[in-house]
Amino acid sequence: MIEYILGYLHSDVTPGEAGNLFWVTVYVLLVFLGISVGVIFMNWFERKVMAHMQVRIGPMRVGPHGLLQPVADALKLIIKEDLMPAHADKIVFWFAPVCVVMTAFCGFIVVPFGRTHAITDMNIGVLFMLGVSSLGVLGVIMAGWASNSQYPLMGSLRSGAQMVSYEVAMCMSVVSAVMMTSLVTGTGTMSMIGIVQAQEQQHMWFAFSFFPVGLTALGVFAIAMVAETNRAPFDLPEAESELVAGFLTEYSGFRWSLFFLAEYAGMMAVSAIATTLWLGGWLRPFPHLLGGANWDTAFSLVPGLGFILLGALCLFYAVKMPKLRSMRGNLLGLAGFGAFLAAMGLFMLLPGVRTRVQDIFWFTIKVGFFMYLYIWYRTTFPRYRFDQLMKIGWKFLLPISIAVVVLTAVIGVRQELLALLFSSWFGGRR
Repeated sequence: MIEYILGYLHSDVTPGEAGNLFWVTVYVLLVFLGISVGVIFMNWFERKVMAHMQVRIGPMRVGPHGLLQPVADALKLIIKEDLMPAHADKIVFWFAPVCVVMTAFCGFIVVPFGRTHAITDMNIGVLFMLGVSSLGVLGVIMAGWASNSQYPLMGSLRSGAQMVSYEVAMCMSVVSAVMMTSLVTGTGTMSMIGIVQAQEQQHMWFAFSFFPVGLTALGVFAIAMVAETNRAPFDLPEAESELVAGFLTEYSGFRWSLFFLAEYAGMMAVSAIATTLWLGGWLRPFPHLLGGANWDTAFSLVPGLGFILLGALCLFYAVKMPKLRSMRGNLLGLAGFGAFLAAMGLFMLLPGVRTRVQDIFWFTIKVGFFMYLYIWYRTTFPRYRFDQLMKIGWKFLLPISIAVVVLTAVIGVRQELLALLFSSWFGGRR
């Protein structure tokens, strides 16, 4: 048994590929825990970023700089009275949030945080993730129907129309990225790990391949994923000015928190897809331009040094805090949090750890970039009307995504033909 557990540590594949059920279970628990912690962090981070953009200070009362505010919110939702409409379909009403959460988390089965840092790899990984994430609309429609109320039903129908409309453009942009994987091998792949490896072999992230075709495909996906996750300015299903709260109107307490958890997990899932398909996944910046042992060592130190810097900033602001009795708890809390971050940074600088952690670090940084865009969009743009939303999806994004697929095919075939002609010409000359 011990050999079965320790033997995987020297493997260069995912635990699912190795068939090691113990490490599959460990990875599933780590992913679930990591996404849950990420949701808590994003709840705090979104409030803080929006506050700074709107010249406010954001949460400050619960914990140092409001760090414990998401924990307080979670406790409040858990102990809050959970109501259900008298004439609701109780089974469907109960199962709807569970369905949404399950689909949001199942997509992470094939997300590669690193070459070996994934639960498993599938030869249809992209198709699996898009298909599973698309099932979330079923839970939304179930919630609207089971509530036995007009506002939730209208919100759920809006959500179904919106998600189906934007999934078409999203999938077409994904097709262009899959087609780009065939430039070296001649055969494309839908494996999430294979797509990252294709970008490594081509020495270029797909966002900059066939410029500006790859960047356009990423732009289409970035717009479609905002509508896919029902986020502002495309949050029409829960437009409070028109539909009270959309399909969430009759939900409260713990069940409402499940929808909240699924929303942020879905945002992370589509951000992970965009990172994998167009931004090189776990690859560090400029792996070939800045290659070599020295550069590899330098970039491997970045995660640990970054955590140490964050810890130093926390300690710096703790020292600057007013020395008041009422602020003593915040001061000690911020100082303790800074010490914890610095200790994590020192741990990441260990030779055996930094080589295993850097893939996860770079992947998380890229996902964080897309998560920041979500906050930026919400703070910047007003909500669209439903007719404007559908017009953007069908009259603009869909034609652009089809053109991107056609251009990718034409440019890719042209390059292959040129390579074939040159090889035959010089081969014949020799």
